[in-house]
Amino acid sequence: MSLTPQFGKITPSQKQQILSDNFLSFNGGANPGDSDTFAQQYLPEIYEQEVERYGNRTLSGFLRMVGAEMPMTSDQVIWSEQNRLHVAYTGVVTRSAAASTLTIPTGGAGINFKENVISVNQTIVVMDPGTGLEAKCLVTSSNAGTGTNEGYITAKPYGAANLSDLNFLDTMDDLKVFVYGSEYAKGVAIANQAGAAEGYVSITPSFTQFSNKPIIIRNKYVVSGSDTAQIGWVEVATEDGTSGYLWYLKAESETRLRFEDYLEMAMVEGEEAVGTSTVGVDGTQGLFAAIEERGNKQVGFTASAGIDAFDEILKNLDTQGAIEENMLFLQRQTSLDFDDMLANISGGYAGGVAYGLFENSEEMALNLGFSGFRRGSYDFYKTDWKYLNDASTRGAINGVNSIEGVLIPAGTSTVYDQVLGSNIRRPFLHVRYRASQTDDRRMKQWLTGSVGGAFTSDLDAMEVNFLSERCLCVQGANNFVLFKGV
Repeated sequence: MSLTPQFGKITPSQKQQILSDNFLSFNGGANPGDSDTFAQQYLPEIYEQEVERYGNRTLSGFLRMVGAEMPMTSDQVIWSEQNRLHVAYTGVVTRSAAASTLTIPTGGAGINFKENVISVNQTIVVMDPGTGLEAKCLVTSSNAGTGTNEGYITAKPYGAANLSDLNFLDTMDDLKVFVYGSEYAKGVAIANQAGAAEGYVSITPSFTQFSNKPIIIRNKYVVSGSDTAQIGWVEVATEDGTSGYLWYLKAESETRLRFEDYLEMAMVEGEEAVGTSTVGVDGTQGLFAAIEERGNKQVGFTASAGIDAFDEILKNLDTQGAIEENMLFLQRQTSLDFDDMLANISGGYAGGVAYGLFENSEEMALNLGFSGFRRGSYDFYKTDWKYLNDASTRGAINGVNSIEGVLIPAGTSTVYDQVLGSNIRRPFLHVRYRASQTDDRRMKQWLTGSVGGAFTSDLDAMEVNFLSERCLCVQGANNFVLFKGV
């Protein structure tokens, strides 16, 4: 039997007014058949506190756990990430296998170099991932290429006269090439003629730039002066500890708490406006969009797939930054799948129980609520992410393209700061908010109207205003993993 989560309901209204579901009525009983005047005829048993049936309903806290908040003074934040150190190309084409010439793609997929930077006398590995063919070669000539013309090299294999002798064909178009060293004959000088047909190309450091723009997030709560003086006889309480018999206190507090959740949800769900969009604003790139564009995706992770499926994630992380400490923020089912996967590693067999993963500790092994574990050279810290479980947000979405969790590297990354002109360390995930000596826009709250201490207009009401201007920086997104459903 499947369970359907209850959303509860909020009834929006253009103006402050009493509706059937936003005030407490004691004229009738809890059941439809009760008398409409029950509370007027008899002494009722009425609890003077509301029931918190959804517990703590706030969703924020994720970014405070994994990141940091830093001020900014611009309409855009730009950061530069270091590229790879070594020279490698994918999508290399056999220009002529018989002549051992290879075409180096300009800006080919998966490479960091936009042109041919392989020099004469460098040693390279040429491989075909599809067939397993491999040849170690000495580069005897190199052409950098000009404009839209792709560069090419002559790569003579050590084990044969030409690449064709090693079963390389002219039709191969998805080869991988990387430089592993060089070799020179005795008494030979290095020709330092960058870009020449014969010579050595000096490689200057390069960076890849990314940017994001802050968005302005606003909300407002309005209550008339009369309603601020209205006292009820049911005590209300909120998640932030506010309590009392003034009903507007709860509405004001909930507006603020809802806004604080929006600050985080907007950073997670944010989307940039494309050229064809007509929304009239720029938008911002949130966490999910950043990982979709620049990170890794794991689709359909389940416990039944076993540790092998998880190991594939580790193998991919090995090809990236190989950050040793990582955090897993997961929805409930995915978290349970991880628990089951880890428990199966130390499962029982032949009447005995293996506790190898837990250093032979039975007490640790039987506690299946794993919070941290180590696999290979990586440490993982796992926790449930309420945002992915709540029925009023991502918890109501299952199946195709549902978000089931994220893997976030812990610690900091090195980036180039254009203002400072040097490399600095920043958390992989952090929020930038607009602030200066004139105005701090991290989290603004102010009153307008003529009620509650504000005397800014003749409006007989209290307007509680909320505003923030911020964006998210996802640095080193190639080390992040987004878990999605099927």
